[in-house]
Amino acid sequence: MMCQTPAAPDAYTSDMSDLPRILVVEDDPHLLAMLVELLEAENYSVVTARDGQRGLHEGLTQQFDVILLDRGLPAIEGLDLLTKLRGAGVITPTLILSALGNPADRVEGLNRGAEDYLAKPFDIDELLARLRALQRRSLASVPVVALPTGSLDTASRNARLTSGATVALSERESELLAVLARRPHQVFPRADLLRTVFPDADDPGVIDTYVHYIRKKCGRSTVRTVRGIGYTLGQVDS
Repeated sequence: MMCQTPAAPDAYTSDMSDLPRILVVEDDPHLLAMLVELLEAENYSVVTARDGQRGLHEGLTQQFDVILLDRGLPAIEGLDLLTKLRGAGVITPTLILSALGNPADRVEGLNRGAEDYLAKPFDIDELLARLRALQRRSLASVPVVALPTGSLDTASRNARLTSGATVALSERESELLAVLARRPHQVFPRADLLRTVFPDADDPGVIDTYVHYIRKKCGRSTVRTVRGIGYTLGQVDS
């Protein structure tokens, strides 16, 4: 598969601004092209860099939900790049993807600031599952988000409604509502919400069930149904 994929350009940006954003820093052009194809199919907006200097520039000047980072990079080595980002206050969850996979290498990567570490060669399903976990962590990093009917504190899982009431949400209710609220202009297919919020479930109907729970607690206008596709956040007054 990798041999049949055309090489990626030195820098690349997907034109999908409403989607979760991921920075991929990888110097192997064929692997990079394969990752771009894979991640775009999973509804990520992808920005790429093929050396550490470019990766540092992108990481410092743009906001991402997740960073996927190789270690053996030209210009700036991957862990040195990560140290520079952390030193500059960039806290984006980062997964190291490296051929250096023995326990000492993994420990070093985690100690240098990575949230996760995956050795090459890797299983695609495992990579995607780990990225989804990091994406959930990224969504939780800003605790309060606006709702059409009030606001959601993702740390306490309480919705504070414009009526003055405070409503307690379950963990899954809060997580699903937070995903919608972080990207209020995006329409989420049920399958995408299922992969992000309920990765162990098989039936997209569980999304409908939890949307019903959210509407019952927070008001029907909190979540809008897009017929034939899925759901989006209701309109938030500016």
